[in-house]
Amino acid sequence: MGGSELHCRQVAEKLTAVGFDCTVYTTCAKDYITWKNEYSGGVSFLDGIRIKRYLVDKERDIQSFNAYSDEIFHREHSAEEEIRWMEMQGPCSPDLIGALEQESGQYDALIFFTYLYYNTYWGLKRATGRKILVPTAHDEPALHLDLMKEVFDVPEAFIYNTAAERDMLKRYFPLDDAYGDIVGVGVPVPDGPTESSIPFRYGLFSPYILYAGRIEEGKGCATMIESFLDVRRHLPDLFLVLIGKKLMDLPDHPHIRYLGFVSPSDKNGLMAGATATIHPSPYESLCMAALESLAVGTPILVREGTEPLRRHVVDGRCGLYFSAPADFGEAISLLIKDGKLCSRMGENGRRYVRDNYSWPAVVEKYKKAFRHLLGS
Repeated sequence: MGGSELHCRQVAEKLTAVGFDCTVYTTCAKDYITWKNEYSGGVSFLDGIRIKRYLVDKERDIQSFNAYSDEIFHREHSAEEEIRWMEMQGPCSPDLIGALEQESGQYDALIFFTYLYYNTYWGLKRATGRKILVPTAHDEPALHLDLMKEVFDVPEAFIYNTAAERDMLKRYFPLDDAYGDIVGVGVPVPDGPTESSIPFRYGLFSPYILYAGRIEEGKGCATMIESFLDVRRHLPDLFLVLIGKKLMDLPDHPHIRYLGFVSPSDKNGLMAGATATIHPSPYESLCMAALESLAVGTPILVREGTEPLRRHVVDGRCGLYFSAPADFGEAISLLIKDGKLCSRMGENGRRYVRDNYSWPAVVEKYKKAFRHLLGS
């Protein structure tokens, strides 16, 4: 499950828990690379939430899509070519859009998660009623397609993940007249220390840095691995541990450990045991993995050019940022050699998450948006 999908699920769960009647419209796809139908279509229930799944019309050919994207992003093109790009982007589910068009009047408000995909583009155009967009946006080529003006023109309210995301979007779209609030997600901060033996169960007895999330070049993982291998010349005992879905080949190296998917409790334990967690993606609007790391008291290391993550570091005084491989190595060396600094950043991170990303505060901000739209 990707960050935006998990974000949507958690918001639905929390709103349902305080009495809202939530229905989720989604597809039968699980893999965002292919959009292959893997779930059964129809209605199901999970934790009191009604889920309506619709078949995806066609799988995505990611090589063809990436090639077409490169072409569209770097030359003059027509509106029709942008529509074709959105169709290739997917997940293409006309049945879902048709259901929204017919049934949207049943709901007090519709919340669309992430600006980038077919179902948000067509859903905003076809559905009736009050519409809220949670953009989960970052500054990437797709954001500058002309059809995105339609996406950001329709909603009456915007729920931003960070001030950096809001400020970036307001540079490109006229959003001042629409309701907007910085909300993000809730991340629980453990009351006590996390189980300290978990890293040992995975054979991790030396210092390590951790990456959690989709392991792919688009997330900056190839550069991260190159930088890590360079750092090891100065820190030969250091390990790089990766957890999550592997979408690229990894070097066969004794100090690079891929653990696959782990349980939430093991993830927290692995994060807590790390010297730092690494977040190398050039495109993030919030990064839940970074907040989860801070919640267990582990500093984060982020790319300087990824403004939402850099703002976490600066505002929370809870990590370091790098702009070049040499900076990456210096940051890791500093955190390993200065245990007091590492601990202080970790405590700052726990405080930052507790103060800014609690679920009660998030739910109250959604209620505030509903009151604004519905007048009650």
